[in-house]
Amino acid sequence: MTIIEKFGPLLGRILIALLFIPAGLSKIGGFAGTVGYIASKGLPLPQVAAAGTIVVEVAVAAALLVGFKARYAALVLAAFTLVAAVIFHNFWAMPAEQVMMQQINFFKNLAIVGGLLLVAAFGAGPLSLDSRKA
Repeated sequence: MTIIEKFGPLLGRILIALLFIPAGLSKIGGFAGTVGYIASKGLPLPQVAAAGTIVVEVAVAAALLVGFKARYAALVLAAFTLVAAVIFHNFWAMPAEQVMMQQINFFKNLAIVGGLLLVAAFGAGPLSLDSRKA
């Protein structure tokens, strides 16, 4: 086993979790603002959506981080990220001055989905809780 095969999946999980966990934790402290932003997009039950977002971004991303049920965690995060891209980075419906930034964020989200699908397909790697049970 090469060094990249041993440590690459762990580093990848850490980097992906660094996107989700701090974002989820910041939503706890700024819960009202998060609810307001979700409501501004016309979504129903914004308080429930905000709470669900926090659970996904903190708990599910933590599972991915340590490699616990990582394939399932990656699928949940991939679906969440895809939905977020369509709802919150819909560059095709933005004013001209926002199109470029929203388009960049949209395609970054798609790239994150791609990375998560790789974890879903190939697992968490050797340095994970999942590999300890195998």
